[in-house]
Amino acid sequence: MKKMFTRPRCLKPAVFHYCPGCGHSILHRLVAELIDEMDLRGRIIGIPPAGCAVLAYNYFDIDMCEAAHGRGCAVATGFKRAQPDKIIFTYQGDGDMAAIGTAETIHAANRGEIITSIFVNNAVYGMTGGQMAPTTMLGQKTSTSPYGRRSNVEGFPLKITNLIAMLEGAAYVTRTSLATPAKVMATKKAIRKAFEVQLSGIGYSLVEVLSPCPTNWKLSPREAFTYLEERMEKEYPLGVLKDNTKTKNGKDLNDAP
Repeated sequence: MKKMFTRPRCLKPAVFHYCPGCGHSILHRLVAELIDEMDLRGRIIGIPPAGCAVLAYNYFDIDMCEAAHGRGCAVATGFKRAQPDKIIFTYQGDGDMAAIGTAETIHAANRGEIITSIFVNNAVYGMTGGQMAPTTMLGQKTSTSPYGRRSNVEGFPLKITNLIAMLEGAAYVTRTSLATPAKVMATKKAIRKAFEVQLSGIGYSLVEVLSPCPTNWKLSPREAFTYLEERMEKEYPLGVLKDNTKTKNGKDLNDAP
């Protein structure tokens, strides 16, 4: 009998430590599938963050290098400049990318570093107890904003992906979601294109992925996916924010099959 579904080669046979309903498990599989399908194993290097995905190297069967909190794009820049034939991606949460890592991320994108960032946004600090993050939405309750985020006190949610899309060095910037199976497949397609942009040497590529965090949202997994679609996607609309994907040879990646 033909086997229709199996573990990706680039995903180790290890039990995830993530909470039930967490989007990291889904996203890890998508990335591993793409590495297999695009035949990148042996030439791709992942940069995991400080945060819930700090142990990502326990799950991906590829070369990985842990970065200090927020320094993912700085470490990725060093790897890419030292080994330009490698495919380098950062895997970062909202605190890692949009708080302590804001400077490294924005300047790497502005320089047009030939790297890819996968940005997991669940609007809360997941690993350290559910505190308010830069991406926490107005009115959203967290352990440090028990009455909900207030614009006149904590400011507005930081849409760092929108900021990066304004930079000249950014070639491909998009926002996707894990709320439904169809959106999961769209996320996989977006990450594939981001890797293709890097392979073509065009510039910096970023995929923001809206992801559920049932534990810190105080919701069941089912409720969390509903909240993701009905609440987060309104605050962070899905879609391509920037697509400047003509290669150095003038070919447009959008014309590729």
